[in-house]
Amino acid sequence: MALQNNNSRAVTHKARRSKSKLIWLSVFVVSAAGAVLYSLWNGQSIPFAMLQNSMNQAQPEAPKYKEALEFAMTDFDHGWIRYADQIMVTSDGGVSWTTSDTVPTAVEPTSLGNGELRFLQAPKTISIVNYQSKEYSVKQSQFMTDHIGWAIVNDNGEAGSRLLSTTDGGTTWQTDVTGAVRQALEDEKLLLQRRNEESAFYASLDQTKLALQSEWLLIPNTVNQGDVVLVRHDKPDKLEWQGKSYTLQPFGAGYFTYLPVGTNVPPGDYPIGNKTLKVVSASFPKQYLQVSEQLESMRQDTKRIEADQVKIDAARSQSEPQFLFQSTFLKPIEGILTTPYGHMRYVNGKLSGSHLALDLAAKQGTPIKATNDGIVALADNLYLTGNSIYLDHGMGLFSQYAHMSELRVKTGDRVKRGDIIGLVGTTGFSTGPHLHFTFWANNVPVNPNLFFEKTPFQWLEKSTTNS
Repeated sequence: MALQNNNSRAVTHKARRSKSKLIWLSVFVVSAAGAVLYSLWNGQSIPFAMLQNSMNQAQPEAPKYKEALEFAMTDFDHGWIRYADQIMVTSDGGVSWTTSDTVPTAVEPTSLGNGELRFLQAPKTISIVNYQSKEYSVKQSQFMTDHIGWAIVNDNGEAGSRLLSTTDGGTTWQTDVTGAVRQALEDEKLLLQRRNEESAFYASLDQTKLALQSEWLLIPNTVNQGDVVLVRHDKPDKLEWQGKSYTLQPFGAGYFTYLPVGTNVPPGDYPIGNKTLKVVSASFPKQYLQVSEQLESMRQDTKRIEADQVKIDAARSQSEPQFLFQSTFLKPIEGILTTPYGHMRYVNGKLSGSHLALDLAAKQGTPIKATNDGIVALADNLYLTGNSIYLDHGMGLFSQYAHMSELRVKTGDRVKRGDIIGLVGTTGFSTGPHLHFTFWANNVPVNPNLFFEKTPFQWLEKSTTNS
């Protein structure tokens, strides 16, 4: 009986407490409603937060944005951001981010190649970023190239929580990696690859930077009559030179063409783009040859000569639109120089014209090497030059080998520097075993001595010396 009474009292007490809470809640609601009505009657309004605080002392809201404390990009795709409570990493240039337990180990990016070529000027340092028409002070910034950079800023809002990026050197900034931003990153990657490809051809890093920073570059800028110039421009273009048009072809980060300076080009200064080419007079001695009547008569068969010239012109009309060589040019044989380049040749007392090649005498059957990598544009037995080869080295440059006793390659073959392509002989219009050797730049014979133990890119040293 006592237990029943105790239970009844507990139930009664619980009911009283519930009733008490209900009374107080009703009082609060009535009071709150009265306050709202009173405020409305006075033309005022009470924020909902005040009503919430009246019901319960609410804790202050947590910040909506986290503060980015530091970051690093190791290449165009990979990087990380550290916040107070987590680390976020990206592998797609910031398109998406995932959490990580640790900061990734910094690795020197290999995809960017030579770090010295990332910047044509000194790396940028910035203190202010303009984002959505508002200026923010920079907490940390990093530029990967002249154009591509990232930054975090001092801000308690969205700007301070995000990694900002620029693709125009810091003029504009954005937080979203849009399709346009991603394309700009891909374009910059390609530009660096092209710079690195081109840089391998210059003799030094300083010469590479000079080339990449120049709108126009003449390699070299001073030449003799009979020489050739390698012209570089930073955009597609055409040149008009000595009555002919020359199209600059893309290679690396620039556009190139060979500009032949014939032996008949008058000395003087010539404007090329925004540069000046200086042509210096060259002295070409005379050479007198006596040949048999049989050889002399060969020169009179113009029909056969013209038929061969059609083959030669066709072979030299198509050249690979790239530089096919990777290293310096070598002399095809170590023969005795019997006729230098440019000699004015007289045959049986009559002017035959300029000998725009080297004649190198050697024993019959001496192996002849390819002066550099190339493609056999023509390998044939021609009337005046006998067994002859033309090698295409790309960009309109060909090497010629004549009077050989034997051909070791055929038209269309690819050859490497130093490959044996034929043997010394005396076929065609020839007075003894020798190699007739020269270079043709855009169908004009030019001085072979410029090439030996060099590449055309290394002629830049002469330009920098004379500038």
